[in-house]
Amino acid sequence: MIQRIILLLAGLLLTSCSSPRCTTEQKPLRALLITGGCCHNYAFQSQQLTNAVAKLTATEWTVVTEGGNGTRAEISLYDNPDWAKGFDVVVHNECFADTTNQVYIRKITSAHKAGVPAVVIHCAMHTYRAVDIDDWREFLGVTSRRHDHQSKYPVKLVEPGHPILKGVSDKWVTPMDELYIIEKLWPNAKALATSVSEKDGKTYPVVWINQYRKSRVFGTTYGHSDEMWRDENYLTLVSRGTLWAAGRQGE
Repeated sequence: MIQRIILLLAGLLLTSCSSPRCTTEQKPLRALLITGGCCHNYAFQSQQLTNAVAKLTATEWTVVTEGGNGTRAEISLYDNPDWAKGFDVVVHNECFADTTNQVYIRKITSAHKAGVPAVVIHCAMHTYRAVDIDDWREFLGVTSRRHDHQSKYPVKLVEPGHPILKGVSDKWVTPMDELYIIEKLWPNAKALATSVSEKDGKTYPVVWINQYRKSRVFGTTYGHSDEMWRDENYLTLVSRGTLWAAGRQGE
């Protein structure tokens, strides 16, 4: 609990912007970043994401890291019915595959159902994958339960004119990272970019947008490795995706 409070206070100080478009008159983006769980270097990822978004717009970040490094946790943030109040966008970068409490999961999705925009990154797609309700998967816009091996995957931009993909190379080949197997693209989701599995030869969405009731959602299954979080195409993608979800796609 103390660690979370310290992170919240520290996050509120992360207000910066290096773009000439940022002025004193511009209202800072209020962003909540939720991380924790299995398998990833969340401290480094959080730093890279906040720095990347800062290049596009002034941002007030609140960063919450809870749940340890296992696959099952229920973080205390969601116990507050107003946990998302006051934020322009929530970034989910948590990884808790084996949490199956339906009431707990609906505490999260209810906020987004009511209109809080979101960004979902990498293991967020495997978070709550063991649960037998589809609320989280409908929110994400994709269903995934497994991934292929790490490799360098070519990325095909299927909607190159979308503002999220502005500045992303049409010849992008990723650093070493995991390709997630997408079982289902939900009806209100639209793929923006795809990659091909080296195992089964099938094409899978790797970047998409989703309309979840009243909320915009941007998602990508890439983001496992530190090398990916150093990649300029990836940082452009996740930072512009964050702005798009928050309704600032023109920046």
